[in-house]
Amino acid sequence: MRISVAVITYNWPEALELVLRSLAKQTELPHEVIVTDDGSQPATRELLLRLARDYPVRLVHLWQPDDGARMSRARNRAIAAAQGDYIILLDGDMVVERHFVADHRAFARRGCFVQGSRVLTDARSMQGMLGRDPSFPDFFQRGIDRRRHTLRMPLLAGLFARPSKRQRGIKSCNMAFWREDLVRLNGFNEAMTGWGREDTELAVRAFHAGLLRRDLRLGGLSVHLYHRTRKQLIDNPNDRILEQAKHGRLVRCGRGVEQYMVEFASAAVDLRMVPSPASVRPPVPCNSVAVAQKAVPESSKKSVAVAT
Repeated sequence: MRISVAVITYNWPEALELVLRSLAKQTELPHEVIVTDDGSQPATRELLLRLARDYPVRLVHLWQPDDGARMSRARNRAIAAAQGDYIILLDGDMVVERHFVADHRAFARRGCFVQGSRVLTDARSMQGMLGRDPSFPDFFQRGIDRRRHTLRMPLLAGLFARPSKRQRGIKSCNMAFWREDLVRLNGFNEAMTGWGREDTELAVRAFHAGLLRRDLRLGGLSVHLYHRTRKQLIDNPNDRILEQAKHGRLVRCGRGVEQYMVEFASAAVDLRMVPSPASVRPPVPCNSVAVAQKAVPESSKKSVAVAT
């Protein structure tokens, strides 16, 4: 079984670096890591090219123009590009424990998708993690919530693994599917933009298709770096789409992953094969004049992950 990890990101390269370094230190490496980018500024690309120089597995960067929060589209492109049989969905601010991939592999079962868990950090503990080597908090560490999810006890994980159709607590920040199941569902529903519900809607259609949910507890551990949330809880158009999927017993969405299958029929570029910027930069004439560029402020229109 080949595993692809699909990491969605938007304009937070400091967090993304921590996530990618934690994936590079796994006891069992995935086949590839796909960073699917919802329109970040160049700093993210520069980070990925730097990390790619000695990254231990295929590292792919899929970028789409910044046209609002289009998480469904970004994830669908990663699904289409994935070479793995099994896809772990991860947000770009979710730092993983070193057994994360191995635990997901051991927990995978045909006919099911997996819902993982996460530790939550506060602003102070998040700042203490950025810019350092990736680490995972222990149970007694200050500045965290849901500290039970710091505990790894793989022999007891089966106690929480009974298959169900429970919709509560669905979150794609740490979630895993067989790729063929995602293709059968046509992936995420791209009619859903902005904050929320796209992961629950996918799970509802998975249930209609006969798949069941298994909860990975005491393994597959991750920690969510704090950021402000931007929930839209009043009159969210995505709620209506979710209800349509429920009442219509939908299995496949209209606009989904199938539209990208031809684009990614050939393998996406492995950034490890791309020359580093320093090696391709043209020489600068001695009489050239440096021109200061105005910094572009980071957009605050969206966040990749939302604490629930």
